[in-house]
Amino acid sequence: MRIASALITCLALTLTLSACDSDGDSGSSNTPLRPPPKVATLGPFVGECGHVTDDEVRELAGLGQLSTVFKNSVGCNYQSAGLSSPSVTFASYRGSPIDREKAWVASVGREPDKIEVGGRPGFQALDPSGTVCDLAVQLDDDFFEWSMSYGAFAAAGNPCEKTRKLAELTVQRLK
Repeated sequence: MRIASALITCLALTLTLSACDSDGDSGSSNTPLRPPPKVATLGPFVGECGHVTDDEVRELAGLGQLSTVFKNSVGCNYQSAGLSSPSVTFASYRGSPIDREKAWVASVGREPDKIEVGGRPGFQALDPSGTVCDLAVQLDDDFFEWSMSYGAFAAAGNPCEKTRKLAELTVQRLK
């Protein structure tokens, strides 16, 4: 009885193993094939704060007295004279779609316009009051963004002109 049981088990195992094809083709063409996952192409290194110094931010943004609120590997924030005062922010996004940022900017009432900075596509968006500007530049599958808010003490001029100068410096200094 044990021999018969062992033979049946061995036969079943042999049939099961022989049904598996070593090259992975089971002979069925009904199995849908998934494309391999997309791997983001890393863009050029934008450096800390977009390769722009604190003094350059102060000068180009026209902030006067400047406090660095934070600096880390993906962003920097500068504030002038405390709460509700002008501020400038830099952020770098690796492997993140710029269109998601563009949609968010549009959802808060700033209509994005297509631009080009140093031959690279992007967008800028000015809020209806003319006091906040977001400017983003595409770098392969990455992008960076400079944002400026005049705060409660609106300065003269368009903040997009100032963020553009900062973005131009960043693109010039890409590595």
